[in-house]
Amino acid sequence: MSDNWRENELSLKEVIAKYPEFPPLIALKIDVDRRGVSYTQAAFDKVDLSVHQTSKQKIGAGTENEREVDVPMGITYRDGTVSCSTDHHEVTKFTHRDPYVIDVVDGKLFLFDQGEQLEEITYWEKPDFWDKKTSNGTPMRKIATARPQRITIDVGDLCHFWDKPGNGCKYCSWQANALGNGKTTGCTRTEEFYQDVYETFKEALKQKGRFSQLHVVSGSVLTGEELFDDEVDHYIKVLQAANRAVDEAKYPKFPIKMVASAFSKKQLERLYKETPQTTYTTDLEVLNEELFKWICPGKAEFVTYQGWKKRLFDSVEVFGRGNVTCGLVGGVELAQPNGFKSEDEALEAVLAEANDIAEHGVTFAEIVWQTRPGSAFVHQKVPSLEYYVRLAQGLADARRKNGLHVYTDDYRRCGNHPNSDLSRID
Repeated sequence: MSDNWRENELSLKEVIAKYPEFPPLIALKIDVDRRGVSYTQAAFDKVDLSVHQTSKQKIGAGTENEREVDVPMGITYRDGTVSCSTDHHEVTKFTHRDPYVIDVVDGKLFLFDQGEQLEEITYWEKPDFWDKKTSNGTPMRKIATARPQRITIDVGDLCHFWDKPGNGCKYCSWQANALGNGKTTGCTRTEEFYQDVYETFKEALKQKGRFSQLHVVSGSVLTGEELFDDEVDHYIKVLQAANRAVDEAKYPKFPIKMVASAFSKKQLERLYKETPQTTYTTDLEVLNEELFKWICPGKAEFVTYQGWKKRLFDSVEVFGRGNVTCGLVGGVELAQPNGFKSEDEALEAVLAEANDIAEHGVTFAEIVWQTRPGSAFVHQKVPSLEYYVRLAQGLADARRKNGLHVYTDDYRRCGNHPNSDLSRID
């Protein structure tokens, strides 16, 4: 960890002062996502397993204080936005910067930095379905996860780009950790899984007012007569299973966000016709062709940067302007040795490309890049807070300039994307 990073970057307070139009809570959330968090024992003691969503993590490994703790799966801020990656800092091993600290004051949870009390937060609560099982005996929490605003179903549990060593996206830790747990590549879903989806979503809908959106996501599945055909089939089966539950609950419709591979127009038309899907997100990840080849080699090999962009633009013809979103890993364009050498240079290039994409009717959902164990970029250094504030503002400006909305990614339904969090002030 660098001892002088605070001397080389603007602090949270300085960034807020320099950009007074930017909401302070969103700036804080970005910085928490960028630097990570650690928990005091008092903060761990506030975890209630009957109430909160947690994951078990081992801390103090190799010491006399080694122990397993229940770590909250996310935190919520006063404005309803969230931080999703709230593993204990010792586990995530974020490098180069000190984490924020979660501690307790007068029975309430607060974020601290260098001993200063900053902002009250809460841990995510479990949905009602969390501890139940399907008729197949599957724990429902293994079928769906839940943020405060939405329910998420992983359509495909693994990503085919990793079939070829070195072809996975370099910022990604998900697949590497899955393989480390003994999984193999490909999609392992069965007909039993789709029944589990139906029953889990049916149970979730009984909790009135909890969920404003169904979120479906998958790693890329490259098999089928045409590239991604099998992945499309998985999505259709999951969405049809979920829609059975919606029909039985007598809802006229239920908002859906789908994050998927870059499907062909023919495949997108299948999705549009055979499911209730009305929006589409596919992740270009980094807005630069040469960096895309380096950072996302599998995507570059099978689809190419220009091919992915074309499929984004084609999808607007199917779903309509503003109903298509391009996911980005914000800041990864500064990864070294091949990334941009300065934040100003990176911002200029990324926002120029973003404006071109937005002109075609595509909006953005950018996340804050985190250097997590299992990723090829684990030892990289993410950009400054100021860079992320400027990036979020620039992406939001590109969206507004082109009259686009963020219906499935705004702070009410997702709360995890700095640029779309700004939709509250449109």
